[in-house]
Amino acid sequence: MRPIILIPARLGSTRLPGKVLADIAGAPMIVHVLRRALEADLGPVAVACCEAEVADAVRAAGGKAVLTDPDLPSGSDRIFAALEQIDPEGRHDVIINLQGDLPAISPATIAAALLPLADAAYDIATLVARIRSAAEAAAASVVKCACAFGPAATAPALYFSRHEIPSGAGPLWHHIGIYAYRRAALARFVSLPASPLEQREKLEQLRALEAGMRIGVAEVAHAPFGVDTPADLEKARKLLGAQP
Repeated sequence: MRPIILIPARLGSTRLPGKVLADIAGAPMIVHVLRRALEADLGPVAVACCEAEVADAVRAAGGKAVLTDPDLPSGSDRIFAALEQIDPEGRHDVIINLQGDLPAISPATIAAALLPLADAAYDIATLVARIRSAAEAAAASVVKCACAFGPAATAPALYFSRHEIPSGAGPLWHHIGIYAYRRAALARFVSLPASPLEQREKLEQLRALEAGMRIGVAEVAHAPFGVDTPADLEKARKLLGAQP
């Protein structure tokens, strides 16, 4: 595999506007994510953004930024547009879509997203972590994945929902929104219209499943901390401010 990591970033967050440029321990949040991606050492890293302010912050930190159309509807569309700009020759056959609001993510977690693609049957790979509490299971903000691990380190994702799935005794899985796409799968995915279940659940990955694409998941020890609210931002400042 010849991966590239692309980080979609935009200022227009609904719950926390401008969060990608929020200062955390002396650097914008997007720069922390960029650093974690570079530490993963999987391949080139670029930020796919739509505002000059974000591009300037990334470049000031020594990173690569690609400006894309601000009217693109999703992060997946944004990374595909960036990919077409920076790699028109198709050198990179796997694209990792890393969210720009995960400033404390472990580089090892990023690398784990590639594991399911060792199986040629999977078009897309992503991550899950075991749900540890009833509150986590009940939270609509926590997306759940219906999957079952056997002896293999990866498993097929059968469905995603904001509700507790599957029913019955057994573990529940917290989906982590990091994806690794085969290049052809990403091109196909962004060409598809929004699907009925995607619109119903407000979960973009259901578009792929409804189109017959196969998603494989790998397990990591815990879900990375994401910044969605002012309280999350304060938590990130305390967490990263305590690190060297």
